[in-house]
Amino acid sequence: MAKDARGRELPKGIRQRDNGTFEGRVAVDGKRVSVYGNTVTEVKKKIAETKYKMEHGIYVDQCNISFDEWFNTWLEEYKKNSVKSGTVFSYKNYYKYYIKDELGMRKLRDLRGEHIQHLYNKLKQDGIATSTIKIVSAVLSGCMKQALKNGLIERNPVPLAILPKAGVKKQSRVLTQEEQTLFLKYAKAKDSYLYNFFALALRTGMRNGELRGLKYSDIDKKKMVIHVVRTLKYEEGRGLYEDTPKTASSTRDIPLTEDMLQIIENQKKFWGISKIINKNEYVFHQGDKRPISRDCVQSEIDRVIALIREDGINFERFTCHGFRHTFATRAIESGMQPQTLKTILGHSTLSMTMDLYSHVLPSTKAEEMEAISGAFKIS
Repeated sequence: MAKDARGRELPKGIRQRDNGTFEGRVAVDGKRVSVYGNTVTEVKKKIAETKYKMEHGIYVDQCNISFDEWFNTWLEEYKKNSVKSGTVFSYKNYYKYYIKDELGMRKLRDLRGEHIQHLYNKLKQDGIATSTIKIVSAVLSGCMKQALKNGLIERNPVPLAILPKAGVKKQSRVLTQEEQTLFLKYAKAKDSYLYNFFALALRTGMRNGELRGLKYSDIDKKKMVIHVVRTLKYEEGRGLYEDTPKTASSTRDIPLTEDMLQIIENQKKFWGISKIINKNEYVFHQGDKRPISRDCVQSEIDRVIALIREDGINFERFTCHGFRHTFATRAIESGMQPQTLKTILGHSTLSMTMDLYSHVLPSTKAEEMEAISGAFKIS
């Protein structure tokens, strides 16, 4: 029977290596596998786990496993039941579009810091935004941290790479008051089926998916609030589905004003609805009651912009998220307190609100500077 460096007898199948660590050997149906650990107890545990996996056909040889195989295992076994389905879908997409081609076929145990660095550099050269590369890094980090815990790698290579320096942040597109009025004017004049959607987006700052997922049951006339309790998402192979809002703080109540109520009533009239029979019906939907996709919303925004341009008016393109930016900007301009704005927008922290939406239009900044000029007059 083998003994350790102190002369103590070791359990059958375990030996101490020259570097002081321990090796255990597992044999099932003629296949032999070695496991390693810093203590005998750790090795005994790994022997039991490995034997179970080999006997049940779920053992993966860590020497041969590719990063692609491990990523799929990590997603299925460690993330699928711990995060929202939309998050899993997002991880899949980031892997598919930004990671797989570069790292997928490499052996997991062979991944080094320079491989991660090369990936970052290539993405940067391809014009991928630094914010996207940071998410790629976060996905890689979570995946490799679990591989380290599982003993599949000896060192996590992700922290060894350096993220590229962020460029000048592009300012979010915010409609001026004239632009928002013009856009709604054209949407209404051209009988857009999303005119009321656009109007409510500007009045509430709700996210695209939150508005598309809004149901009549969420309109609380007694408490005069809109309950934001779901969002519509799309997943390839699954289609549109309902999910909980983006974060815990995104589940919120937005004060319901009379003009917002009127917008909702106008939408009912647009489809010829005199009274609500099904409270589970989406407020905004296709003519056949099917939910609206994100692409449909953007397509209708682009259609209205094209109509404006046809009349010789220069109008810069924007996405549906521009309504949210515009609402927040108008709110700040009107003197809304940041803490109140944070709650209405459903942000988790006040700093997030201020970082994203504290910008104001040039005319407003000039007015603010003029207002305090008296404090610095020289007698």
